[in-house]
Amino acid sequence: MRKQKGFSLIELLIVVAIILIIAAIAIPNLLKARIAANQASAVGSLRTIITSNTNFQSTFGGFAPTLAALGGTSAVCGAANAAPAITAACLIDPVLSAASTAATAKSGYFFTYTGATANANGTFQSFNVLATPAVPHTTGDLDYYTDQSGVTRWEINPVVPTTTSAPIQ
Repeated sequence: MRKQKGFSLIELLIVVAIILIIAAIAIPNLLKARIAANQASAVGSLRTIITSNTNFQSTFGGFAPTLAALGGTSAVCGAANAAPAITAACLIDPVLSAASTAATAKSGYFFTYTGATANANGTFQSFNVLATPAVPHTTGDLDYYTDQSGVTRWEINPVVPTTTSAPIQ
């Protein structure tokens, strides 16, 4: 009897079928893990915005007028002896401060920042921030809301969260 070298076609097909079955099980879990990571990043970014806005308020006597004002460009914030200003406080990184549209999203989320009741110096007495997935149900399933109270609230997309939405536990 002749000794066979290599694998037969049926053996190769069985191995490919097993790999496809494993991939079919693993890929949905990978996508869920990516969405969960994006959502955790969005909550972390909201906490960063709250903390930096508290620092902004203690420095300038009110909350930031825009999300970009909490940050600033790399050129401005990276300059030697850069002093914080109302238009560029350099309190958050440029990626987060620029994440105001789906095209500039940070970790799958973009942020809509709104100041309310302007002060004479260009700052605000209150603010709120919405975190929205750049591609709903692909980069995230939940929308988040926070304001100067520091409580982060959520709703399942496409419902927009408000002050009456459930807080994160």
